Amino acid sequence: MLSAFVRAFRTPDLRRKLLFTIAMMVVFRAGSFLPTPGVSYTNVQECIQQTSDGNSLLGLVNLFSGGALLQLSVFALGIMPYITSSIIIQLLRVVIPRFEALHQEGQQGTAKLTQYTRYLTIALAVLQSTTIVTVARSGQLFAGCTVDVIPQAGWMTVVLMVITMTAGTGLIMWLGELITERGVGNGMSLLIFTSIAASFPGAMWSIAGGSGGIGKFIVVLAVVVLVVALVVFVEQSQRRIPVQYAKRMVGRRMYGGSSTYIPIKINMAGIIPVIFASSLLAVPGLIAQFGDATQGWVIWVTNNLVSASSPLHIAIYVVLIIFFCYFYTAITFNPDEVADNMKKYGGFIPGIRAGRPTAEYLDFVITRITAPGSVYLALVALIPTMTFIVLGVGTNVPFGGSSILIVVGVGLETVKQIESQLQQRHYEGFLR
Repeated sequence: MLSAFVRAFRTPDLRRKLLFTIAMMVVFRAGSFLPTPGVSYTNVQECIQQTSDGNSLLGLVNLFSGGALLQLSVFALGIMPYITSSIIIQLLRVVIPRFEALHQEGQQGTAKLTQYTRYLTIALAVLQSTTIVTVARSGQLFAGCTVDVIPQAGWMTVVLMVITMTAGTGLIMWLGELITERGVGNGMSLLIFTSIAASFPGAMWSIAGGSGGIGKFIVVLAVVVLVVALVVFVEQSQRRIPVQYAKRMVGRRMYGGSSTYIPIKINMAGIIPVIFASSLLAVPGLIAQFGDATQGWVIWVTNNLVSASSPLHIAIYVVLIIFFCYFYTAITFNPDEVADNMKKYGGFIPGIRAGRPTAEYLDFVITRITAPGSVYLALVALIPTMTFIVLGVGTNVPFGGSSILIVVGVGLETVKQIESQLQQRHYEGFLR
């Protein structure tokens, strides 16, 4: 594999794409440390040392921003507004017929949906940046911190901070599109990969050099390696449904007669169910922050719904992941649409009649294959967290199940793209 990377850098066109991608990732990380105007960088660092990321209300967003959120940097929002807007646009396709019609129009309709996604991203960035600045001004962003992260919190300063964070989100969106167009891999996915991977060395060092010691560090490392191996094995697995295309005459030429297959992954929903489940479970904690810490319902919510070690929290987390696996798979994969396209071009599954029987068969296969996929996703999301709880390391380490899923998935996809480009230039790929 290392020799394949060397050959990739020896190819002028591919080398230029790789260097451009690396340069954009460096720019993204540099913006994560650039403080927003009006923020005291010294006070922010002091508050980060006084408090823990696990107690933050915005831990999930901080993870996807590579730690930029808690530093209130220019790129504090990270890529989360774009992810949220993309998911919302996908869900609206089921509700709004206009969006579904645009999706079926091909490239022109997809470009229109992308434009809507950009507009929604900016709107969400304004909303989220306003929320973050408000939480930072009230002192709830760093609970228990004795210094002010925004010393002069006038309305002009607040407006400037909101504009700066929103502009940072727009710049991140532009960087991601540049990587997709002129670099290697999907730009947005690579930026998420960069944000999460940047937190790994510091977290591993805190476990090895802190109270954990070398023994706990080795156990955590072994668990992470096992989970990575499980993720690689399952993400590469797929159910291949054979498809046969009938021969047809067009003029004097014969078309069709070929055999192919429909690849159905075990985990078709990806990381989306984990994000949805984590976001919903964060809502009770946000609501509890507005109540008195001595009230009974606040104590119950904190102990049972907010605490990651609570049996009720774990049970609800697993149920939500399984539910969203089926929900998101049903939205992204439409058996009726696939069956209609196959029938239109003369394709059929051997032993299954074209049309409605094909759609019912595909729905049956998807339902059965999503069951082990949802269980796998729940296990991957829980195993690292439960290991950290048992070892007493804490639940705020950045390489939980969702992080590993993203890093491994993006890494595999990027390697496949480099592999395909090497094969196009008649070089040996990664696999011999």
